[in-house]
Amino acid sequence: RGGNSLLFDRTPATLYHGEVEHSSHELGALSAKQIRQLMRGGFIIGAKPENVRPASLDLSLSSEVYKVEGVFQPRPSESIRDIMKLIKKVKHDITQPLERDAIYLARLHETLSLPESVYGYCNPKSTSGRVDLHVRILADGVSRYDAAGKGYKGELWIVMQPKSFPVKVREGLTLSQLRLFNSDTRFNELDLEIAMREHKLLWRQKEKKPLAYSEIKIRDNDGSLILTLDLSGKLLGYKCVCPDEVLDLTRVDHYDASHFFIPIQSRDGYVTLKKNEFYILSTREAVRVPPELACEMAPMDERSGDFRSHYAGFIDPGWGWGTKGEGVGRPLTLEVRPFEDLLVRHGQPVAKIKFEHMIEVPEASYDALGSNYIAQHGPRLAKQFKVNGKKTLPKKKPHA
Repeated sequence: RGGNSLLFDRTPATLYHGEVEHSSHELGALSAKQIRQLMRGGFIIGAKPENVRPASLDLSLSSEVYKVEGVFQPRPSESIRDIMKLIKKVKHDITQPLERDAIYLARLHETLSLPESVYGYCNPKSTSGRVDLHVRILADGVSRYDAAGKGYKGELWIVMQPKSFPVKVREGLTLSQLRLFNSDTRFNELDLEIAMREHKLLWRQKEKKPLAYSEIKIRDNDGSLILTLDLSGKLLGYKCVCPDEVLDLTRVDHYDASHFFIPIQSRDGYVTLKKNEFYILSTREAVRVPPELACEMAPMDERSGDFRSHYAGFIDPGWGWGTKGEGVGRPLTLEVRPFEDLLVRHGQPVAKIKFEHMIEVPEASYDALGSNYIAQHGPRLAKQFKVNGKKTLPKKKPHA
């Protein structure tokens, strides 16, 4: 999983709490029920029940926030507070906006005392990614971002860096989510081929037909699925215009999108993505995640170009599944930042996902719970912006 291989392995493990015991064949990602068990047992401290999702826990900001001069990682056995004594920092009033390009470090309300068989990874939430707020989690003694090793005990901190415009946060706001595991059960290529037939993981949006494994022509043969770019519709995506206006993340369906983003269109069949700009785009394929699986976006390698295709990366069990399996998938929104000027076309490889097993099917899956993004089709801005149609975007659509 990109962490220390001594901590994160495929060794069968047993997780025990109270009357519930998961034997060695029950491996993978923990469900909401099991996360709540860890909360009741004192393995997760300071978390609120309403922040538990089907296969993750939303992590909430405390009021302890500092403006720091740069990002860092602790050495083994070194706490974040140890490092805070060494670096320059200024206490930040959480009621005041976070400045663009400035770096902030905030303590989270949640602390962990994990069982010896359980480890965790974190992903930014969808809204954090869609407003270009770069967030990463730091844990004491863990020399990796967004990771907590087996049996981790300690505080959690979040690094926040608004990249395109200033944002306002508040205590209790959730910007990242914690996922917990007792084993790495991500798919190999055989797992993927079987699941493609059994669960119909990818769909053609327009035809509403599932894609077969044999139809996937671009692959890395590592158990992942390569997704491609959708540039077929009237609205191809958005480019951020980096305004000075502050975006209050506590407001929903509030802002006129045209103050922050402009729609983009193709020129002669392609779109120009400029170096270090920020774009909201969408996948051509619709992704369908059955409740017994979870899904994560993985970085694209340099063979596909020098760009980042996502900030948020976790896809809940039940995404695009419907309430009873009637769903035909849902496209993924991409938060793209090129590190070189790119000319991109419809159907070009742009993102990568990997599936993994849940220990058990969650009590309620993503589509059953509902979400601000449950009806998304094509590129979708963050929930803070007014839904298309309530405000008219500029008639003139400038090129990217």
